Amino acid sequence: MSSILTNNSAMVALQTLKSVNKSMVGIQGQISTGMKVASAKDNSAVWAISKVMESDVKGFKGISESLALGESTVAVARQASETVTDLLTQMKGKIVASQEENVDREKIQADVDALRGQIGTVVSAAQFNGLNLLSNAEKTAGSGTVNILSSLDRSTSGVAVSQIAVGKQDLGTTASAITGTAIATATNNLTGAADAAASALTGAATPPTSALTVTGVEAGFGYSLAITAGAGNYAAVATGGLNDISYVARDGDTVTDVAAGLAKAFNAYVAEEMGDDVSTVAATSAAGVVTFTGSSVTGDNFSITANGYAAAGNTIGGGLSAVTDIDITSDSGAASALTEIETLIQTSIDAAASFGSVQSRIETQSDFIGTLTDSLKSGIGTLVDANMEEASARLQALQVQQQLAVQAMSIANQAPQTLLSLFR
Repeated sequence: MSSILTNNSAMVALQTLKSVNKSMVGIQGQISTGMKVASAKDNSAVWAISKVMESDVKGFKGISESLALGESTVAVARQASETVTDLLTQMKGKIVASQEENVDREKIQADVDALRGQIGTVVSAAQFNGLNLLSNAEKTAGSGTVNILSSLDRSTSGVAVSQIAVGKQDLGTTASAITGTAIATATNNLTGAADAAASALTGAATPPTSALTVTGVEAGFGYSLAITAGAGNYAAVATGGLNDISYVARDGDTVTDVAAGLAKAFNAYVAEEMGDDVSTVAATSAAGVVTFTGSSVTGDNFSITANGYAAAGNTIGGGLSAVTDIDITSDSGAASALTEIETLIQTSIDAAASFGSVQSRIETQSDFIGTLTDSLKSGIGTLVDANMEEASARLQALQVQQQLAVQAMSIANQAPQTLLSLFR
């Protein structure tokens, strides 16, 4: 049945044309934006994934900048540490030269003093954006470590960040100093026979010992040893102040570090005061315990007293503070300086090696973050970018379909005209 009121062919042709035009709008959008998923309505699941990944890319860009800043900071510290090592090596040469008696030690000492001053200058200038990794003299807990943002870790439980911890390596030349009054035994982080009370070491064929245990560490907390009641060869070895044998803890120190520091200070003091008469007297440390050994000579007696001092008012010494005590103008001073300079050189070498290791790790992480960011961008492109070759072919096909649809629409609209012949 033919009708002039309802043209089914025209309606079909119209729907086809609308469908083709809609597809053409979509393809033209892909071509103009370069994206097949430009908004959530195009493909909500893919769009959501791409946006999460894009946010991670932004985050990794910030991490890359953080790593660059951290690497520069560590590089400055490493270079300064290496320079300090070179200066100490030069100082060693001067000290070795002073071992000869027929030299002008006063002039050599002047050279040593100049090198010491240069070390202080290098350490003070070794900062980047105000951060100096060669100084660890602050009493705030955690100040001895600097964390560098290194990664963004996404999991099913959420997002977390990873950091690279850089420990400060103090190469300052400032001497430590303890001030104030010994605090109560209950809170002084020391236990043992010598804690706040004299522990007698009476010389005998079998040398006596006394142990002191470090029970806690706090940045700026001072530990001081006093030698009193000396007899025999130790009659004049008594200490005269809190800082003769002392150690001030820095942030990051452990009980083992403190014990080692006290033992070293004790041995250095006794060696300087007694020289060849030290006999068996020495201090050793292990796992936070300092063990003092008395003399093997009967009558060579002395007593030891240990005290703790609260952090307020104390000064944390630099890692190279012993360089200020080097005095080669005498035979004994030149001899002790040769031993001390080896320790100082090793300290600076350890610092440079530590910074070098961290810098290498930061560089590796930075390269990885760059590669990871490129991979994420590539993944996002795979999800949302349009295939331009496919879009071009699709557009040409749709243009042909559009033309055919228009032609079909024209034919369908002409169909009612044939009905006129029935009325002629």
